[in-house]
Amino acid sequence: MLNRKFRKLTVLLAMMLALLLVACGGAEQIEQAVEQVQEAATQIAPTVAAVATEVAEVVEEVTQPEATAEPVEEPMEEELPYDVSIYGNIDEVGQNLSGVRVVFWHQHTGAREAQLQIIVDEFNATNPYGIIVEARNEGGYNDIYNKMIAGLTTGDVPGLTVAYQNQAAAYMVADGLVSLDPYITHPEFGLTAAEQADFFQAFLDGDRLPQFGNQAFGFPPNRSMEMLYYNAEWLAELREAGVISFDGPPVTPEQFAEAVCAAKDNPFSRSADPSFSIGYQVRTDASNFAALVFARGGDIFDYDNNRFTLNTPEAKDAMMHIKELFDAGCAVRIAERFGDQSDFGAGKNLFTMGSSSGFPFYAAAVNEGGTGGFDWSMGAIPYTTPDPVMNIYGASVSVPQTDPATQLAAWLFIRYYTSPEVQVNWSIQSNYFPVRASVVDELEDYYFELNPAYAAAFELLPFTKREAPVAGYDNVRDVMTQAFERIISGEDIDTVLADAEAQANRLLEEAAP
Repeated sequence: MLNRKFRKLTVLLAMMLALLLVACGGAEQIEQAVEQVQEAATQIAPTVAAVATEVAEVVEEVTQPEATAEPVEEPMEEELPYDVSIYGNIDEVGQNLSGVRVVFWHQHTGAREAQLQIIVDEFNATNPYGIIVEARNEGGYNDIYNKMIAGLTTGDVPGLTVAYQNQAAAYMVADGLVSLDPYITHPEFGLTAAEQADFFQAFLDGDRLPQFGNQAFGFPPNRSMEMLYYNAEWLAELREAGVISFDGPPVTPEQFAEAVCAAKDNPFSRSADPSFSIGYQVRTDASNFAALVFARGGDIFDYDNNRFTLNTPEAKDAMMHIKELFDAGCAVRIAERFGDQSDFGAGKNLFTMGSSSGFPFYAAAVNEGGTGGFDWSMGAIPYTTPDPVMNIYGASVSVPQTDPATQLAAWLFIRYYTSPEVQVNWSIQSNYFPVRASVVDELEDYYFELNPAYAAAFELLPFTKREAPVAGYDNVRDVMTQAFERIISGEDIDTVLADAEAQANRLLEEAAP
């Protein structure tokens, strides 16, 4: 429409131009031209007016500012509750795990290693993802720890490794592990609320590291506990002879001391060597130190102030108690590795303290010790608190930071490893405590009945406490052992414990993240 309007205007301008040209001629021509122009102007005046109006409208339309369009919000990408640079998108990673290989560094030998291999083979054959786990014995705990520390600098780390909680903390100083929380809580690959509730909460809490946001940098496939092993028949003989004042195993430190010294002068009637009779062979390692302190209501670490507490009234009382037995000749050092087990089995040693997972070795020692066998069991470390306080410990499994697929695959093996069906056989073959309550029903009908000592220890699981899960504790354990040795060798308890606490906190500061 606009083009037609401009054509009309062009005609008008052409006529006006003609008028100007004629103006160059005579008056008559001018007069004629004027008449023609006036006539034409009369004819087109309405058109010119209309055109002018339309042009004005078009100009107004062209110059009218465009209405601002409503902004369209781009859909926001959902923010995942974990670091995708470490985990990837777990939903997506989990769709392509076929052929992912997870190397698992562990310390198990003998029957435990054989059972672990069965678990691995079954997982490899049945997991729907196509994951392949390769279990490798890499030596003892210290060997694996040293290899991990070296590997964190070179990148040569496995997909899964056994680790005590303090070792996991040391690895985290170098950002060497991944938190398992995003996997545990994942709606598809994690554990349901009911499944999480089936685990003993104290076991799960033990893998939460206070130096690293209380996140779970490990997961428990098993646990053990520091126990008192006792010769029940010998105790009964001492009670019948009137040389002790209580029935059954000792509950308090005072009852323990009473029986220890009574055993020195009253050998077991079926001892393989009555000339050697002792009440207790002292184990001076850090876990026993901690167990004795826990049993008196103390702790070796102040979680609120992040410091070791080795010079406390409870620690002093524990060390004084053992030193007095040692000074009286009622207790002696363990002469050689596992010598306390051998002497216990031979009826020469009334009490020892050690891990609950060692009970099959004690059973074998009793059966082969030359006494013809006797009634024995495990009980609580003698305590001063209203209820027992037991030192629960054990290595967990941790996932080194590698790549999202290997990490998720490692977690899926952990989930299988700790499933109720697998836990039943693992507990029986390893002699560790299972980590899930639902396993108890399976064990009660068979395993507990055959092994009453194991059942007695299991009943103490509600009364547990953990050692310090902090970086530096590996070295602090050495300090605690040395302090224990120095005290039973005659050094001043206050001085030794003050020195040990100072050393421990220096080591903690050096190792802190």
